[in-house]
Amino acid sequence: MIAVRRAGILDAREMAELLNAIIRKGGTTAFVTEIDRDTILGWFAKVPNRSVWHVAEDADGVILGFQSIEPHPDLPPDACDIATFVKLGQTGLGIGSKLFEASQQAAIGLGYAWINATIRADNTGGLTYYQSRGFEDYARHRDVPLGNGQIVDRISKRYDLT
Repeated sequence: MIAVRRAGILDAREMAELLNAIIRKGGTTAFVTEIDRDTILGWFAKVPNRSVWHVAEDADGVILGFQSIEPHPDLPPDACDIATFVKLGQTGLGIGSKLFEASQQAAIGLGYAWINATIRADNTGGLTYYQSRGFEDYARHRDVPLGNGQIVDRISKRYDLT
């Protein structure tokens, strides 16, 4: 059974470990440098009244994934940005779907009109995930440098809440 709840400060270390495993594997996230608990806590604190973080966990309380919605400086005020991370080996089990249900409701509750997802163009799993939720392509960002110098294209997708 997968349960979704709001993330809290005690989740930060496990969330960082989950994301670091994805970063080490490479190829699906724009993050190229590992993070720590304090980084996650800093993300929580950036815009607490306009952002929401959820975790999905199994019956034993192990975090299987997390998702955030928050404002982004490149987006209008009625839009939020979304990020999704699912534990390696756990994709395709409904974790992302359950997280999105919670994030969608939170975005509506915060008064957002639409959600933006910007994904690496070579991240077929991420592109498929957002497409399956109903996100539609609206922009392609060519030759975006990552922190390690790698150049990738990124695709922005939009999900209208209204």
